[in-house]
Amino acid sequence: MKKKLTFLGIETSCDETAAAVIRENEQGTANVLANIVSSQTKEHEKFGGVVPEIAARSHVENIDFIVSKALKESKLNFDEIDGVAATAGPGLIVCLSVGLNMGKTIAGILKKPFVAVNHLEGHALSPGLENNLNFPYLLLLISGGHSQYLIVHDVNRYKQLGTTIDDALGEAFDKTAKMLNLGYPGGKEIESYAKRGDKNFFKLPLPIINKAGCNLSFAGLKTAVLRETKKINQNETFKHNLAASFQETVIKILSKKTEVAMDQFLKNTKKQNAAFVIAGGVAANASIQKELISVSKKRNFYPIFPKLEFCGDNAAMIAWAGIKRFKKKLIDNFEIKAKSRWPLDSEAPYMKGPGLIL
Repeated sequence: MKKKLTFLGIETSCDETAAAVIRENEQGTANVLANIVSSQTKEHEKFGGVVPEIAARSHVENIDFIVSKALKESKLNFDEIDGVAATAGPGLIVCLSVGLNMGKTIAGILKKPFVAVNHLEGHALSPGLENNLNFPYLLLLISGGHSQYLIVHDVNRYKQLGTTIDDALGEAFDKTAKMLNLGYPGGKEIESYAKRGDKNFFKLPLPIINKAGCNLSFAGLKTAVLRETKKINQNETFKHNLAASFQETVIKILSKKTEVAMDQFLKNTKKQNAAFVIAGGVAANASIQKELISVSKKRNFYPIFPKLEFCGDNAAMIAWAGIKRFKKKLIDNFEIKAKSRWPLDSEAPYMKGPGLIL
């Protein structure tokens, strides 16, 4: 019987120090033997966002303990690991370097294969931890730093259909929460406040809703929210209404742009009844999930959301991507460096900055 691979994964791209041990199973998915995530939310809360130097220092202080804890929980020792995968980008260089160097060190000492993983590929392949997925499938990646529609043709083979031309959706949620004095991170607080608000109370803009294909824009929406927060004077009823209106506007944008992305997917692949994977931290929002499930059913796509623990930054998805890349002989040497920017589709145009034509 062919041996089922077991990998250690390490993730430190932003403000979570994470390590995981996963093993392939007979079903073609994964047994997650350990998935440890140490959040730095409390350390960054008073700043209203991630401070790179603080995040990096916290990674350095915690990485040994988190890796050891993952090994202990998995009931394995280092000799039973077949390979090591670590996030190499995109992200904050000072943070990435901590986990990347740890991964290289462990692999080097153990003389095990090392795989440098693109954080976005981790998200793209994360549903495979629990589901048998057939390529190609459509991916919507919505997180704190990224908002993209992609065709996932295979491991290491992606086509970008659309991306944000300014802010990522997770950032827009966090900034809106900050403007409403709801704390950081803001996604859960916005969703909670929205439940008690009138989603139709404020008429907010839908940037580039009818142009630019399935590219996204959230800067104008964020600016509109800022204008409204200056009028409501922290009135609780209005805060609930603004949170609800913001979330509803996001849902309308994603609904329309998803249909455009689905049209482009069908045109590119000719594949019917394909999976539509929604990954990243914002994918945990129940209202967004409900709308995208509805759109999927209408368009004959099969919606897949990773389990909550795999939506945000985690090392299980990095270990899984490491296994998938290893099986395609995509193994890295120890010279690879951290990358602040690392698109999945290297041929996709860079969609931010002045002079952008839509």
